[in-house]
Amino acid sequence: MTLKESKKEKLDREFQKKFKFEGSINVLTQMMVDPAAVEKRGGGKNLPLTRGEILDVIQFTNEEQILCRNSQRR
Repeated sequence: MTLKESKKEKLDREFQKKFKFEGSINVLTQMMVDPAAVEKRGGGKNLPLTRGEILDVIQFTNEEQILCRNSQRR
């Protein structure tokens, strides 16, 4: 196992622990943050958003929120 693979696995375990996510992480789809959107800093369990960033959608939690991760697996 390479260093890069072990780092990805560690980040996935941290993600599962933080969000109490059971099972394996499967990416349902990818989406891009609206380029005209206001950038948000995030904090707590909210992901900081930057314009035009590609996000992996992991789970649709409700009509207003989606469980996502960015390219840095956060």
